[in-house]
Amino acid sequence: MHDDFYQMYLEEMGDIAPCTLEEQGKLLKEAAEGSEEAKKRLVEGNLRVALEYAKEYDGRGVLMTDLVQEANMALILAVDEYAGIEDGPDFDSFASQKIRKALELAVEEQQFADRTGEELAARVNVLQQVSQALAGELGREATVEELAEKMKMTVEEIKGIMKMAMDAMSMNAENMDMEALAGVEGIEITEDKEYGDYNYEI
Repeated sequence: MHDDFYQMYLEEMGDIAPCTLEEQGKLLKEAAEGSEEAKKRLVEGNLRVALEYAKEYDGRGVLMTDLVQEANMALILAVDEYAGIEDGPDFDSFASQKIRKALELAVEEQQFADRTGEELAARVNVLQQVSQALAGELGREATVEELAEKMKMTVEEIKGIMKMAMDAMSMNAENMDMEALAGVEGIEITEDKEYGDYNYEI
């Protein structure tokens, strides 16, 4: 799938000629003088370079489409920033550093999100199991206080798990298992249609 996107993107750039060293030198001078057309051509002429950097980070948890977007945005910023630098490093090194930094950050953020999601899912799963067990014992839904006592946690900690789950679903609902949280006895999930957010009731 990633290779298909890579090839398709290459084909889309087929009509865009890469910058030659001579052309790039001229464009950099014009960009430094404020030429927006020169900046645009610098970006276009280096899109293949950005794509190659993005491909290096493929398979590290971030979609290829997102990697390409991050690389292209970093390239645009690099061109814009370099135009205002005097006696700096050569443009290729400067752009390379900016693009790689952006890609590494994207990978780090995705890995952090994955870890956070796994930890949250584990906590929600435990809360669900305990809640169901208590409901069977009591013949009714357990209160937050009863859940806290059973799990040797404070009421605030139990509510904190619920709130983190709701916040995570609000930010990235498509990647969260709402059914798992909805299965927790005593929690009712409602959607705030005006703001597109979620609320929970105990």
